[in-house]
Amino acid sequence: MIKNKVIYYKDELNDEFSTAKIIPRKIDENYKYIHKNIIWNICAFIIQNVLSVPIKYLYAKIKFRVEYIGKEKLKPYKRKGYFIYGNHTQAFADTFLISNCVYPKINYLIVNPENVSMKFLGNIVQMLGAIPIPSNKDAMKSFLDTIEKRVNKGYSITIFPEAHIWPYYTKIRPFKSVSFKYPVKLQKPSFCVTNTYKCYGKNNNKVKIVSYVDGPFFPDEGLTLKEQQENLRNKVYEKMVERSKNSNIEVIKYEKK
Repeated sequence: MIKNKVIYYKDELNDEFSTAKIIPRKIDENYKYIHKNIIWNICAFIIQNVLSVPIKYLYAKIKFRVEYIGKEKLKPYKRKGYFIYGNHTQAFADTFLISNCVYPKINYLIVNPENVSMKFLGNIVQMLGAIPIPSNKDAMKSFLDTIEKRVNKGYSITIFPEAHIWPYYTKIRPFKSVSFKYPVKLQKPSFCVTNTYKCYGKNNNKVKIVSYVDGPFFPDEGLTLKEQQENLRNKVYEKMVERSKNSNIEVIKYEKK
């Protein structure tokens, strides 16, 4: 069996274990969420939907032998916009796994400012679908308008409600309901993709990812907006917790201090 590495944590909501140390840029009212430049948009389309596709597919297949269960649940919504919630256990693969799952639908991702803060690469990350969380209230309107425009065009938007990366974590950390305001406000369906870790091979010394797709989940219109948000969060959280129990190996063991 694979020997466990141990990571000690204090706060399930706020501890971050990503190895990348990037100084975040300020996402203010001057940040361009939607580009009107034709050349920029052509480059973005080619990078997101042509050049990156084989790289994402091969990376996921070769490194993790990814298997999807329940992907057919997305088919009735191939021309409709929706939100996808996923657990955050890989720095790079998380975005690939969900984008591969919904392809050929264009997938956007709500990310922290660090993801678009690297020189030159920041533009590439945005072209790949990153929508960074604003740093101040002045940028919030553009951020919300972008989400609404993307999902109304029939695209998917991925959200990692746990917010922080815990590599190879096999449980679901408690997360807040704040990120569920988008499907509630826009009355759009939500799905969840739960990545689980399973051992395989002659000596059970290799690890693969099995991704479970569940949904759709809808806001309950009989509740207040806040109640709808919390209710939707609970439905997604409970399903992800249920699916996470299918992991049968811990590559990294997490222990509370």
